[in-house]
Amino acid sequence: MIENKHGKVLVFDSGMGGLTVAREIQALAPALSVDYAADSGFFPYGDKSDDALRERLPYIAKKLVDAARPDVFVIACNTASTLALDDVRAVLDIPVVGTVPAIKPAAALTRTGVIGLLATPGTVRRAYTAQLIEDFASEVRVILHGSVELVRMAEQTASGEAISMDAFRMAQAPLFEAEGGDDIDTIVLACTHFPLIRGELAATVPHAVTFVDSGEAIARQTLRVLPDQSGTAGRGGQVWLSSSPARQKRLVEVCRRFGFTDVRELTEE
Repeated sequence: MIENKHGKVLVFDSGMGGLTVAREIQALAPALSVDYAADSGFFPYGDKSDDALRERLPYIAKKLVDAARPDVFVIACNTASTLALDDVRAVLDIPVVGTVPAIKPAAALTRTGVIGLLATPGTVRRAYTAQLIEDFASEVRVILHGSVELVRMAEQTASGEAISMDAFRMAQAPLFEAEGGDDIDTIVLACTHFPLIRGELAATVPHAVTFVDSGEAIARQTLRVLPDQSGTAGRGGQVWLSSSPARQKRLVEVCRRFGFTDVRELTEE
């Protein structure tokens, strides 16, 4: 915990997954002012084309930063970061922190030499992800599985909807059914939604595994790039949506559970 860090951070995702990253930042630096933003009008990112996301992300990032005026913009989304991190940085004049799948720590943790990567289809197919594997996991085997359905299941679970454990078992089964899947001992949660259902995933794996995600690493990087501040930048707790809050009752409710109670709609012109 770092008590003396002040300033304002805006954490961004397509839906509610980035709330897990916001929680890590708040735990590490309670004095920070943390706001949240969800591109709810374009959710989910995992099934959007690369061209659509490249066009969308710099635009929505600039709109959000102009509205919220943070000191640091955190893209708490693997799909967005692995595709358009540089594009977003090009249109903003503040530090931008991206989300990188935790492949490096997973490769260091494995004892069997086989790790799984659970992500969205977009993250799975990115050249960025392939480069991370080449750079940090070339000595181990990486089995990848992309699932948009798990993103939806995470949002449903976080809002209190009941989902059968069999659904979680089936959603991650392709990892273990692949050649070498029996030897997986470490799984990278390469979507910020997935820590919301870590317990359900852990309860439905066919054998014991260790789950790793990048939430704490993102939080530490956010504090490293935070400019020096002379005082606080407000109490935080705002949440910006790119669609009408009235049509996002589930998202609004989960944001409130995480402490983001001042709900605002971003006006797109």
